[in-house]
Amino acid sequence: MQNQFIKPRLTFWQIWNMSVGFFGIQFGFALQNSNTSRIFSTLGANPDDLAFFWLAAPVTGLLVQPIIGYLSDNTWHPRWGRRRPFFFIGALLASLALVLMPNSASLWMAVAVLWMMDASINVSMEPFRAFVGDKLNSSQQTAGFAMQTFMIGCGAVIASLLPSLFDALGYSNVPVNGGIPETVRYAFYAGALAYFSAVMWTVWSSDETPPADPAALAAQRGGLGHAIGEILQGFTRMPKTMVQLAVVQFFSWIALFAMWIYTTSGIADNVWHTTDAQSAAFQDAGNWVGTMFAVYNGVSALAAFLLPLAAQRISRRGVHMACLVIGGLSLVSIFFIASKQMLLLPMVGVGLAWASILTMPYAILVGALPANKMGYYMGVFNFFIVIPQIVSGLLLGWFTKHLFGGHTVLTLVLGGCSMILAGVLCLLVQDRVADTAEAPAGAVAG
Repeated sequence: MQNQFIKPRLTFWQIWNMSVGFFGIQFGFALQNSNTSRIFSTLGANPDDLAFFWLAAPVTGLLVQPIIGYLSDNTWHPRWGRRRPFFFIGALLASLALVLMPNSASLWMAVAVLWMMDASINVSMEPFRAFVGDKLNSSQQTAGFAMQTFMIGCGAVIASLLPSLFDALGYSNVPVNGGIPETVRYAFYAGALAYFSAVMWTVWSSDETPPADPAALAAQRGGLGHAIGEILQGFTRMPKTMVQLAVVQFFSWIALFAMWIYTTSGIADNVWHTTDAQSAAFQDAGNWVGTMFAVYNGVSALAAFLLPLAAQRISRRGVHMACLVIGGLSLVSIFFIASKQMLLLPMVGVGLAWASILTMPYAILVGALPANKMGYYMGVFNFFIVIPQIVSGLLLGWFTKHLFGGHTVLTLVLGGCSMILAGVLCLLVQDRVADTAEAPAGAVAG
């Protein structure tokens, strides 16, 4: 059983400090999500192949997430603690990748750097989810994940707007000799600095409670064979709530992956009426996608603190269902919009869905997990973020080419339908803590 009575309530600023690292981590994800397809296209990628080139990111996550979760569960350093060594190592490598990405000399170099970037982000990000379970009792866990969502939203807003900001400052937004525009390069440099600084803020401002027997952790971790065996066995022992949430996550992330891959080319075709990645119009569309993504991330930052209040009145499951349906309908609506200003409206609905995706599944899940395997199971849970991305990478290009005639805006519609389905599937999820009315406020079953 997971005993959370011994965990003291943390102050607002303690929760703030332990979440600041996510502000930096989202700089990396936001720059990746809003600019990777633009970089690939600028370096010569065919729109039909974009999803395939993005496969580097989820495949990396598939390998990295459960291993890092397992290792962080079974690590302890007298100075660095359990999760913070992984925060630091991931931040250092991710910052290096952010510098390399806009300096890619070829398409395949960009794909390789994406692989490095995503692996590094996962190293620092994965233990952050378990950090909430480590430090907060059940009465504060939803607030802890909401604070992470707020930090994610704030970081993503700034990062998404950086290319437009550098454009306004006079830097070139046009590719020269097939290279990446200055606006994108300097955005990634700023992102590297923000990523490392924010993660180190959390590393130095937050502490961790030592385990009862630190020496036993190394023995429990064992060798590589033991670790792999433990990881594989865990898949057959997933709590029922985790299995139910995994199905919802699967269809939610197909929608998100479609949005991140195809929004630039979709609106460039549908609103700017161009498919030429070397044209000024296409690059203008790329900057506007940054603005659109800033809007949905800004909405998610604000919604992060409203969703827990709504969940108290309705339920966490009900809030998540409503947000996913609204987000899915919003993605579908992009097909019908011909004005770039009106494209900001559906981003409000997407922002609500994004806030809920980053908050509610984890708040529901943490109550069903054993405390000594929190990091590992969070890593396994993220398989159901990674697997739909792999499925998307393998299938969305085929749908785009053979069913949608190369019009990637229709792939966004498909993504919207997938998110609506995810919302409906929330009806199958059992929230153990919320459904156990007699449980004390400070206790979590599991």
